[in-house]
Amino acid sequence: MFKWQGRIDNEDGLEGLRWHQKVDEHAYRESGDLTSVNNSDKRATIDNTVTLVGFESDLGVAFNKGRTGAAAGPNAIRQALSNLPWHWPNTSFTDLGNVTAVDNLAQAQTQYADAISYALKQHTGFTIGLGGGHEIAWGSYQGLFNTKPENARIGIINFDAHFDLRKPALNTSSGTPFRQVYDHCQLHNTPFYYACLGVSKAANTAALFNFANVSNTRYLTDMALNDESLCMQRIDELLSPMLKEIDALYVTVCLDAFSAAQAPGVSAPSALGISPTLVINTLHFLAQHQSTYGYQWRLCDVAEMNPNYDIDSRTAKLAARLIFEAVDAVFSSRI
Repeated sequence: MFKWQGRIDNEDGLEGLRWHQKVDEHAYRESGDLTSVNNSDKRATIDNTVTLVGFESDLGVAFNKGRTGAAAGPNAIRQALSNLPWHWPNTSFTDLGNVTAVDNLAQAQTQYADAISYALKQHTGFTIGLGGGHEIAWGSYQGLFNTKPENARIGIINFDAHFDLRKPALNTSSGTPFRQVYDHCQLHNTPFYYACLGVSKAANTAALFNFANVSNTRYLTDMALNDESLCMQRIDELLSPMLKEIDALYVTVCLDAFSAAQAPGVSAPSALGISPTLVINTLHFLAQHQSTYGYQWRLCDVAEMNPNYDIDSRTAKLAARLIFEAVDAVFSSRI
């Protein structure tokens, strides 16, 4: 169990609070661990709540022939979040702890999906998954799917150097989650709304680009997003048609979307990558356009945090800043 702790500025009173001082771990202690979360819990609904759920897994990374170590990612991100200031006085913060994948990835993903569903049902706030390999995405999607109204349409935006649309071979992996989502949509006869921002032509085979086109995946390459004068216009043009058609949005950030200089602590470091500022601007764009286009954004996760290869906690601090900005974007848009 992670111990939240950090700097305390008593002289500033409530305006000096930090994340470690706001966190409520009651739900975690109450259940013992997330494998025993009871979805029939009748605790009161709280609208303005930030909830963390960790997924300690690098089984999918191993199955994808990557560098393991991401199972330690959730607590590394928590450590980087601990000392950040808390700027939302009317918002509460709950940490539900971690689901751990030991040797059965599918079972762990189901348990994590149950925890996400639990969090989404408790309140209309904002739930954040902490990875862990990008196999977290299949669990996040299932958690959202299991709580949505029957005919609601889910859209996914993935900041990533990789499509993660691989066809599962012997095992599903960190490279297959959005192929699994595509297959799930086909099974349920629902549209596949998926956009990948920052995809690298140098990191995806022709087969993956072909499937992206066949599946109507929307995407912008890392090269297209390195033109600062046009990148937000391109993102608006790519995403707005999809945002107008969906009811629920799930955003996932793979830390290998950024350059190795900014995010060395990942399984597959990027030589080029995209700008963190661009991602932050897009997060605010997505929060601000909820009322314009009529969708709800209540779920986000950050994936591929691998402390084994991090340098001076750069990657963990970047992950924490992105989470901070996502929370700020969502709750500022509600004012």
